[in-house]
Amino acid sequence: MIRILRHLGFVLIRQKGSHAYCRHSDSRSTVLPMHKDEDLRRGLIRAILKDIEINPTEFDHLRHEV
Repeated sequence: MIRILRHLGFVLIRQKGSHAYCRHSDSRSTVLPMHKDEDLRRGLIRAILKDIEINPTEFDHLRHEV
C-alpha cells in the first residue's frame, strides 16, 4: 500500500508508533497501520481508498502496475 501511495504522489509526513501518516500535495491524507507481519484487511483497504479518493478497480490496476 505504501508503494502505491508513493506512486500516486503521497508523502510520509510522520509516523507515531505503528501508524504512518501520508499526505498528498492536493490535501488528501490517510493513515496506514504499520503492524509487522499483518496484512491489511478488506475493510481497512476500502477506508484508505475512500480517503485517497480512488476506487477499488483503480487500486487493483495500480497494485499490478507498481
